[in-house]
Amino acid sequence: MKRNLPETGVSFQCENERLQRLYDAAERKCRENLKPFGSRPVLVEGGGYEKIWLETQPMGGEMYALRHLEAGLNNCLLFMEHQRPDGRLPGSIQCAEGTIEPQFNKYQGFCFPFPALNLYYLAGEDAEYLDRLKSTLIRFDDCLWRTRSLCGDGLLRSFCVYDTGEDLALRYGDAPCWWTEDAPPEGYQVVPMASMDVTSWSYACRDTLAAICRIQHKFGEAETWEKRAEAVADSLKKGLWDEKRGALYDRDKNGKTVDILCHNTLRCMYWGSISQPMADRFVKEHLLNPAEFWTPCPLPSVAVSDPAFRNAPENNWSGQPEGLTYQRAILALERYGYHKLVTALGDKLFSCIAENGYCFTQQFDPFTGAPSLVHAVTHQPLRPGETGPIQDAYGPTLLSVLEYMAHRFGIHPHLGNVWFSLGSGERYEYGARFFGHRYGICSDGKQAEIRVDGQPVFAYPCGCRVITDRLGNVLDKYAIE
Repeated sequence: MKRNLPETGVSFQCENERLQRLYDAAERKCRENLKPFGSRPVLVEGGGYEKIWLETQPMGGEMYALRHLEAGLNNCLLFMEHQRPDGRLPGSIQCAEGTIEPQFNKYQGFCFPFPALNLYYLAGEDAEYLDRLKSTLIRFDDCLWRTRSLCGDGLLRSFCVYDTGEDLALRYGDAPCWWTEDAPPEGYQVVPMASMDVTSWSYACRDTLAAICRIQHKFGEAETWEKRAEAVADSLKKGLWDEKRGALYDRDKNGKTVDILCHNTLRCMYWGSISQPMADRFVKEHLLNPAEFWTPCPLPSVAVSDPAFRNAPENNWSGQPEGLTYQRAILALERYGYHKLVTALGDKLFSCIAENGYCFTQQFDPFTGAPSLVHAVTHQPLRPGETGPIQDAYGPTLLSVLEYMAHRFGIHPHLGNVWFSLGSGERYEYGARFFGHRYGICSDGKQAEIRVDGQPVFAYPCGCRVITDRLGNVLDKYAIE
C-alpha cells in the first residue's frame, strides 16, 4: 500500500439554519467515533458500539474517507488482514488494551465489496491494494460455498441471528444469536435458513471481482466472474423470489417459506443481486406502500402491517427504522435508478432528527419519527425518570445524514468519477478535495455553478445530478428531485 495518501476534505455552508445545524452536529459527533486500534485510527460504529463490524464499518469508513482517508482505509484493511486461512472474514474486530482481536462467532452482514472498491480509486489506485482485495473476495466467496451451501439448490444458509445482524428478529425463531462452527446448527426450528442476504454476499463478491478484472484488463476472467454472479442471481430468484407477492422470502431448514415481509429485499438491492423488474416491484408495491414500509418515518425492518412487526425501541430488527437501513438504502436505490427516492428519504431523515432535538439514535418510531432513546451502554430503553447517558452518536445515523446531504447538495466520488448533486431551493456552497483536485458547487437555489480547482467549468439548473470525469468533463446528467 502507498503510505502517502491523497489529500481529502469536505466543506458545506448553507443559509438554511436547520440544514447547517444538522450537518455540523453530524460532523462533530462523527469525530467522537474516531478511535485508535493499536497505532491505527479507525471509525467505530459508535453510539456505545466500540468495535468495527463487517455489516457497518467498511461502508462507514468509505463514507467518512473524504474526512479521514486513513481511518476509512483501515476500516477495510483490518478485515482483509485478519481473514482466516480458510477465507472467513471476522464479523467484528475489537481493540482491547491495544490488542486487536478479530471475532469469528458470526458473519454480521457483509457491506464490504463496493466500499472497498470505491476506496481503491479514492486512495490513489494502488495495484497492491487491488490485488489484495481481489484475493480477499475470492477466498471469502469460496468459504461461503464450502460451508454454507447445504442442499445443492444454489442458495446459502444463515446459521444464527447475528449472521445477518438482525438482533431480536422474530423470523429467526429460536435460532442461536451466535454460532462459531462451520458445521450447521441442529435442533432449531428455522436455522440453517436459506438466506437472501448470505446468498447475495456471493453475488456481491463475484460482481465486484468482475469489476476488478476489468480494471486489470483481464476481460476473459471478468466474463467468467460475471457468469458466476448471474448464476447466483438466478438461484436467488428461483429459490426465494415470490412472483405473486413481489418480494424475496427466506426459507427455513425444511424449505418452508418464512412468511414475514421484511425489508431485506432492499438489502439485496444494495448488493445488486436482483433484477431491475424485481426491484421495481418491491419498491412500487412494498417500499412505497404507506401500510408497509413508507410510514411517516420510512423503512421499518418489517412491514408495519405484518403480524411480526414490533414497535420496540431497543435494537430490534422486527420493527423500527434503523439508521443502518437508511445508510444502505442510498446505494441500494441508486443502483436501480431511484435517485429521486434517495432525495425523498434524505428529507424525511433530516426532518426526523431536526424536529426531535438533533439526536442521532439507532432507531426511530415509524409512526411519529421520534428517536428511540436508549442507554448509551446497555442499549436498553430508558426507564421513567432515567436521564442517560443517552445514545446520541450512532455512526450509521450520523453518516447517513452526511451522505444524504452529499447526494442532495454535494459532491461524491463514485468508482473513479465525480458526482455533483445540485439540490434546489437552498443557497449553499459545497467543497470537496479528492482525486488530486478541488471540486466545488456554488448555488443560489435555482442555478448551480460547478468548479474544478477554483475554475468554473459549467452551470446547470438545480434539481439534477451531473456526473463528470476527474477534470469536470460531463458524462451524464439526470434528475434527483
